[in-house]
Amino acid sequence: MVNANQLKSTILVADDHQEILDFLADDLSDHYHVLKASDGEQALHYLDDHAVDLIVSDVMMPHIDGYELCTRLKENIHFSHIPFIMLTAKNSLQAKIEGLEYGADAYIEKPFSPNFLQAQIASLLRNRQHVRAHYNHSPSSPMQSMALNKSDQIFLDKLNKLILDNIAEQALCVDLLADRMNMSRPTLYRKIKALSDLSPNELINITRLKKAAAYLHEGTYKVYEISSMIGFSSSSHFIRNFQKQFGISPKEWSEQHRQAN
Repeated sequence: MVNANQLKSTILVADDHQEILDFLADDLSDHYHVLKASDGEQALHYLDDHAVDLIVSDVMMPHIDGYELCTRLKENIHFSHIPFIMLTAKNSLQAKIEGLEYGADAYIEKPFSPNFLQAQIASLLRNRQHVRAHYNHSPSSPMQSMALNKSDQIFLDKLNKLILDNIAEQALCVDLLADRMNMSRPTLYRKIKALSDLSPNELINITRLKKAAAYLHEGTYKVYEISSMIGFSSSSHFIRNFQKQFGISPKEWSEQHRQAN
């Protein structure tokens, strides 16, 4: 049985004011696992050892401030997918624009309502989950649809091309992807899991099935031909996988598109 605590998202909170840090952690701990960092430098160290789902950071901090922390993360392919909420006492329009230009996903002025912060966090996490679910269950949704910034777009473009270039190979595996993406196997696993909620092998399988959906849409090949072209060992195995993933058989998907055309 899965422990309910294991299903909680992990939030990293960074603020150099201990009272605010403790208050935020206490307020969020009912719904999330919370990590506390007293500045951006400590936050970066935590990220090396923990899988974090969202970051809440003050702007004004010693060593590495919120702007620099956000910039570093959004430019780092290992962490660019993590939603970033910036907290600041600056309330000018220019300050808000500045925060968003640094890559923040949301910008909240101090003093703020804890309920408003909770709503922002829930909204960002929920939106990520909706994006993943749409990709996972739509035969025509491209891998790149999961990217919410330029760094992730580049990563997913490269990953998608790599899988498609080797799609006929039944032995296509995580080790090959990690080697070609110049990432360690654990790092690649964490990145793919964070973006898609899938393991690398599950992502390979769905990419095969989406390519099959494109072939079926073209109407040029028969099901058994497509099965071989995308690296399945048998057409029956392919049909079962397609039906399970998308809730529709390859034949029904093909017929739907013929009728639409």
